[in-house]
Amino acid sequence: MARRLGVLVEAHRKIRKSLHRATVSRTETQAPAGPGSAAQTKIWATTSRPPCVLFEDDHLLVVNKPPGWNTHAPDPLAGEGVYDWLRHREPRWARLAIIHRLDKETSGVLVFGKTPLANRTLTRQFAERQVDKTYVLLTDRPVSVAELVVRSRLIRAGARFLSSPRGQDAQTRFHLKTADFLLPGNQQLDQLSSHLRQKVAWGGKGGEGGRVSLIEAVPLTGRTHQIRAHAAESGFPILGDTLYGGTPWQRVCLHAEELTLRHPASGERIMFHAPCDFLADPSLALRLALFDPALTDAFRVIHGASDGWPGWYLDRLGDFWLSQSQQPLTEAQQDRLARRVAPESVRIPCQGGATASQCISAPRGVYHKILSRHVRDVPADAASPKLVSGLAASQRFAVRENGVVFELSFQEGYSVGLFLDQRENRRRLLTGHVGAGFALYGDAPATRQPEVLNLFAYTCGFSVCAALGGARTTSVDLSRGYLEWGRRHFGLNGLDTVGHEFLQGDAFDWLRRLAKRGRLFDVVLLDPPTFSQSKVSGVFRAEKDYGKLVAAALPVVRPGGVLFASTNAAQWPARQFLATLETALKAAGRRVTRQHYAPQPPDFPISRAEPAYLKTVWLRVA
Repeated sequence: MARRLGVLVEAHRKIRKSLHRATVSRTETQAPAGPGSAAQTKIWATTSRPPCVLFEDDHLLVVNKPPGWNTHAPDPLAGEGVYDWLRHREPRWARLAIIHRLDKETSGVLVFGKTPLANRTLTRQFAERQVDKTYVLLTDRPVSVAELVVRSRLIRAGARFLSSPRGQDAQTRFHLKTADFLLPGNQQLDQLSSHLRQKVAWGGKGGEGGRVSLIEAVPLTGRTHQIRAHAAESGFPILGDTLYGGTPWQRVCLHAEELTLRHPASGERIMFHAPCDFLADPSLALRLALFDPALTDAFRVIHGASDGWPGWYLDRLGDFWLSQSQQPLTEAQQDRLARRVAPESVRIPCQGGATASQCISAPRGVYHKILSRHVRDVPADAASPKLVSGLAASQRFAVRENGVVFELSFQEGYSVGLFLDQRENRRRLLTGHVGAGFALYGDAPATRQPEVLNLFAYTCGFSVCAALGGARTTSVDLSRGYLEWGRRHFGLNGLDTVGHEFLQGDAFDWLRRLAKRGRLFDVVLLDPPTFSQSKVSGVFRAEKDYGKLVAAALPVVRPGGVLFASTNAAQWPARQFLATLETALKAAGRRVTRQHYAPQPPDFPISRAEPAYLKTVWLRVA
């Protein structure tokens, strides 16, 4: 059976194709062949590459960072930046190093080092200003000169940087590319001006009737906020950069378009290019940087206040969209949905320097669900999402996630069959890779099939991915109906349920029974609801009872095995959650030898206005 599972896993790996490769131009071709040259450098296979990756070889990883995503996490327990997300995604990226940074709201070319040689040589090139960087920006303010060099000394003043004699030397060269970037009558101008009329008075601080200028900016030094500060001080703040006096818009219109450096191994001059698209929906650009639509068509499109829509959440679920809020749809939300019904696209770089549109196809139907804290008191048919436009979904319909097929339904009550915020953790079970330096099954003998216990299994999404990853699974849930749903998920992915267990009943009760039988598991998965109630164990409240759950689970965790703990108790701080786990482990005489904290995924962005709610951690337990 293990051999058959291995064949299935290999088949799934083969279908993972990235649609988009690097945009790479070589500005010098005279460099001799050698390590790092075009002839000798190994370009990694496109398997599992997210669309944001522009280029990869043995030494470099280059990405096109979307706007609204940090270069790195501001805190170990905060949402992942692009660096953190990539570093923990693939074993070959475990030694990824940050060489330079882009502001959260700035998009464009970002280079990471993969080897000590790359880190040393690239750091030296940046320090000695041997790297050429070209940015483009939009402004709606009058620009009086075609060329401008700004020299000043910048110092931090709160969240901003200002010129001051006490600051650090900064120099930026600006070049006006066109004063009519979006010409009158142009469809793009109509989109831009229409949006701005809704937000502010167009050109209210000096703009002339919709005139937008495209400016090239070359930073000759590398100070934080340098281009933004110099543009504002020169009278043309960047469109969308309200921190520096720019007109409000959907994003800060600053993009790192080109970066040229010498390859760390060959010394060859190489340029990376990512075309800008300031009119693209920034929330959509973020999602399309993450997912190959041929493999994943279920993800969050709007995550409340983090995407500019407090209290409103929009998910793509295959051919359908699910809207969620505490109230019926507002007029503004209905208008937003109407504009999203047409296919939307974002330009992303392709091989050879061209661009292609990667689209989210128009939904066949849109549903809306009223969010409620009292859903247990509401009948299933009343709690189910309701069709608001388009065609009705069949009772069951399929979605894809990392090539795995899941069956969803809008007719089964409040939940539709898959929690999208656990996508990255399902992928960890699918690939057997938890994070940098953390293999899921560690030193488990290759001759023994790993065993995974999935408690509170719901529709067995974790179990399906673990099984596709080669494990034998045991799924436990109170609901027989959900376990049958899980069996269908196995079948949809070509998995025989023979050899996999589906145990209906209370999780605490089954943990006692499994421990009594001497069962041991390589991985035990705990993802309980925030509140639940059973006849056997009574009431479970995550903040009060999670420690008891961990204590009950530890006897069935094999020494050297992994305990996965997750909660979506929004008011429970992450550090208190981790402290609860630590206390339970110490009381049981177990110790953690490796830990990986995994926050909610990037399509559920975290912000001050939309704080984190999901907390998950993987613990190897001795």
